[in-house]
Amino acid sequence: MRELAVLQNSSGTRLKRRENTATIEAYRFFTVFFVIVAASTSCISGGVLVDVFDRLVDLEYTSTELVIGEQGVIPPSQIADRHESVVQLRRSSRRVVPIAVFFDVEPESPGYIEQFSQASKLAKDCGIVVMTVHAAVPGTPFNEEIDRLRELVKIGMFHGVIVGVATEAGRITETPETVGSLCKNVKGLGVTFDPSHYVYNMAKPKDYESILPHVCHVRLRDTTQRLFQTRIGQGVIEFGRLVVQLNKVDYKRALCVDIAPQPGVDQLAELRKMRLLLESLL
Repeated sequence: MRELAVLQNSSGTRLKRRENTATIEAYRFFTVFFVIVAASTSCISGGVLVDVFDRLVDLEYTSTELVIGEQGVIPPSQIADRHESVVQLRRSSRRVVPIAVFFDVEPESPGYIEQFSQASKLAKDCGIVVMTVHAAVPGTPFNEEIDRLRELVKIGMFHGVIVGVATEAGRITETPETVGSLCKNVKGLGVTFDPSHYVYNMAKPKDYESILPHVCHVRLRDTTQRLFQTRIGQGVIEFGRLVVQLNKVDYKRALCVDIAPQPGVDQLAELRKMRLLLESLL
């Protein structure tokens, strides 16, 4: 976003920033009154983290979501070993700022809690305030999932991080009703909302409006009922309507582009197109 942004610090003083870099740098330290467009590191295949940052800069993104996972930029087994290098990269980078973490690790994986704790510490040291986790798969006892999420929220709060459970098909968050129940039973739990999972393979899109007040992060791509990901403009996701709905619940965080590279598709063009579309709606 290149428009004038207004921010407010803890003493109530109003500050004005006109440049992208200054606005994003202020994101960590002030109450935010705007929505940022970000891109997940999963949008850029291959390469080390610094190279991914450079590619995002070329695409004029100023914010990113770090994916921690076996297919992410930081493998779960290397979080502790790479902690300092990632923190130093965050401190030295002024053009792309990490604003969220996607903890792409299965809940039943060995060492899950320890790795989540390490990821939370990394998020804190990088000034990141939102971490997304997967929900359990269907068949998991509900009380067991409540206990697990409570533990994650407790760890997150210790590090000053908001934990958001992802809305995903094939997990217990595949229905908005269950998502609402999780938030009701786990104090402090947020929702990472991905509308594609409520469209793809559905007879009709699910009504998600009831969970929007709990949303702490948003991940986006275009989708049809037959294709989980399609080219921008060829799907049925109503981005304008979603932005209006998020405005109604005073959502002031990121709209994160999560477009996976596909054969025969110009990935860079799709990422540019999505950024321009979302910025035009804000």
